[in-house]
Amino acid sequence: MAVTESMAGGLHGEARAVHEGILRRQSARESSARTYARALPIVPVRARGLTIEGADGRRYLDCLSGAGTLALGHNHPVVLEAIRRVLDSGAPLSVLDLATPVKDAFITELFRTLPPGLADRARVQFCGPAGTDAVEAALKLVRAATGRTGILAFTGAYHGMTAGALAASGGARDVQVARLPYPQDYRCPFGVGGPRGAELAARWTESLLDDPKSGVPLPAGMILEPVQGEGGVIPGPDGWLRRMRKLTADRSIPLIADEIQTGVGRTGAFWAVDHSGITPDVMVLSKAIGGSLPLAVIVYRDDLDVWQPGAHAGTFRGNQLAMAAGTATLTHVRENGLAERAADLGSRMLNQLRELADAFPCVGEVRGRGLMLGLELVDPTAAGPGPVDRPSDQHACAMDQEPCHAPYPAAPELAGAVQRECLQRGLIVELGGRHSAVVRLLPPLTISEEQAAAVLDRLSDAVAAVARSHEEHGPHRGRQHGSAQRAG
Repeated sequence: MAVTESMAGGLHGEARAVHEGILRRQSARESSARTYARALPIVPVRARGLTIEGADGRRYLDCLSGAGTLALGHNHPVVLEAIRRVLDSGAPLSVLDLATPVKDAFITELFRTLPPGLADRARVQFCGPAGTDAVEAALKLVRAATGRTGILAFTGAYHGMTAGALAASGGARDVQVARLPYPQDYRCPFGVGGPRGAELAARWTESLLDDPKSGVPLPAGMILEPVQGEGGVIPGPDGWLRRMRKLTADRSIPLIADEIQTGVGRTGAFWAVDHSGITPDVMVLSKAIGGSLPLAVIVYRDDLDVWQPGAHAGTFRGNQLAMAAGTATLTHVRENGLAERAADLGSRMLNQLRELADAFPCVGEVRGRGLMLGLELVDPTAAGPGPVDRPSDQHACAMDQEPCHAPYPAAPELAGAVQRECLQRGLIVELGGRHSAVVRLLPPLTISEEQAAAVLDRLSDAVAAVARSHEEHGPHRGRQHGSAQRAG
């Protein structure tokens, strides 16, 4: 036994040395722009479903899922089989925009899932491999189709890292983008939340478009996320989305739905716009549609197809392995009702997570849709008013005498601490939100009931540990780590 234990210890030490060596070389050789690697110092070597195994032998439950890319989790059998069939067939792997049986099958399956009213008159453009490439294509398309230049986008949006996508996300300023309020309950820009807040947000948009002195000319398009992901897991109210659809349709403004992270069953419907029943003019798709491999497309109404040949291109738009993996993923999600399962399981997980908000004042709000969940961490020790559910903290809003929302300040330090505590317990989560204070869960749609329970247990333990530490040591504990640990 002593020999066995010694051998086991030696193997463990060897694995640890490999793990640390790889991380050390990454830090020395890779760009300072790396993000996930800073907050998640792991070296994945094997993965299946929800589980990742690191080079050091540790196992993790992965609720990052490639930032939502892995609808079926890691290395799902139907995806691996689809990839093997293409490899074994001798088919070319990259074909630019030439027609192939693999591409034809992908488009057929994709069109089968599209919202009613779009599939029958849709066109598809294959873009570069990343979602941001598809966003750029969508912006270019609506500008060409309308002859206009400006874009309407929303506060808290995230559409990618290239120039036009950054502008629509509130980054770059060299593209003409008008910023609109995105409705939410917890930090309502109008201080009221609920249906009233959504109505005021819609009214603001309508006024901006119709006021000749607003300084915003009729735009080429409006781009929105049905659920803001990086913005903090904020579902757009269904009624508000229908209002945006009507406002844009009445003014001949193409509506672009960014379903890069919300698509393929993630929110409990195949596409997040299905919840509200709207049909956008353009859909931007990536992440899960490639079945874990790089693929991005835009799907749009045929009357917008005014492009000349070569107006938008990309060397890697003919990725056959991604199309095969994507077809397998789309089909598996559709045939097995995984969107409906995500709605049911996600609702139950959301209800359990809300118990954390009841138990710990540092959990300001729990929110989400389907298997796209988030907990916003706040600092209850900070000066100022607390959450609105405390009667003594309510005050009247001058606009209509309804109670205003006055939540505690966001606490990115606490969110970062929760992420670290989760990792210690073998759970991978990501951070998001305006202040990187939202702990996000994006488990694969194939997560089992037992795995979901394990995720919630580990997350609950992590939140409890951080809450205890915060109470014992005060609000400044952990600030040396900074608030820049945003994964994404």
